[in-house]
This record gives sequence, C-alpha cells and structure tokens, in this order.
Amino acid sequence: MKVVVLAGPESSGKSWLASELQAHFGGLMVGEYVRYFIDQHQRDTRLADIPAIARGQLAWEDAARAEQPHLLILDTHLLTNKLWSQTLFGDYPAWLDDELLARHYDLHLLLSPEDVEWTADGQRCQPQLADRQAFFNDGLEWMQQHRQAVVVIRGDWEARRAKAFAAVKQIL
Repeated sequence: MKVVVLAGPESSGKSWLASELQAHFGGLMVGEYVRYFIDQHQRDTRLADIPAIARGQLAWEDAARAEQPHLLILDTHLLTNKLWSQTLFGDYPAWLDDELLARHYDLHLLLSPEDVEWTADGQRCQPQLADRQAFFNDGLEWMQQHRQAVVVIRGDWEARRAKAFAAVKQIL
C-alpha cells in the first residue's frame, strides 16, 4: 500500500486534487474530518476541539489503512490539524507530533497557495495570500525537518494535476 498525503493551506486544491488522483489511479480517499466536525457542531472550532478533530482524522485514516488499498489518498493529515491549531490558538496538543511521526507516508504533495485564487466556502478563514503562504512555509519546514518525502505543487490547475500525477506515478 502506498500512502499519499495532500497538504497545504486552504483553497490550494487539496480536495480537488485528491479526487482527481483517485479518479485516475483508483485506491481509497480519506477526506477532512474537521469539515465533518464543523458541519456536526455548527460553530467555529476551539482549542479544546483539536484533540477530538485529530482523533477523528486518525480514526478515518486507520479505517482506510485497514482496508489495505493499493493507494491511500489522504486529503489531509495531522500536520494540518497541528498547523491550524497553532495558527488559530497559538498552541496544539503535543501528542500530534508523536502520532504524525509514528505513521508512514510515502509521499506528501504540498500545495502552494500561489497561482490559484482563494475561494470562500463558509469554513475558510485565510483570504490573504500572505497568511496562506506562511501556512505553506510552516508545513514545508516541518516536512523538511522530519525528512518527509515531499513534492511541492505549484502552478495553475492543469500544472498541479500534471505534477501530482507524475509524482504519484513514480511511487507506484
């Protein structure tokens, strides 16, 4: 089983690209638990919600891993929970680091916020490119620090699709 994670700031095309990858390569895709959480609770998240959101994301990921698909595509993972918690609340549960490093990910596709427009959807809160760029930079720094396999995805939608498809094809 190969595990691919889409990471990066909001409105950079993670969900779209995850769907494109699944349509092309098959496999199993896991969505963002936080979207489900917000829809269920109908309110903004709080620092106290981060453990429940992270555990929900892990549960979805673990259930998908148990099915042993040839390709597991994660629309997000705990790094996003950690970075959002730091961004919104200035803190995060320390156990997120241990959980992130305890799991194997074959490839991270880190999507840049550049070259695509931010789109409001009722849950997004970073319309400023500088904020999304800082989120991207924090993610890249974490991946480099922890020697994670990462390919940075930039460009318009077609360029993003082409670069992601090439990266996934290479690991398969």
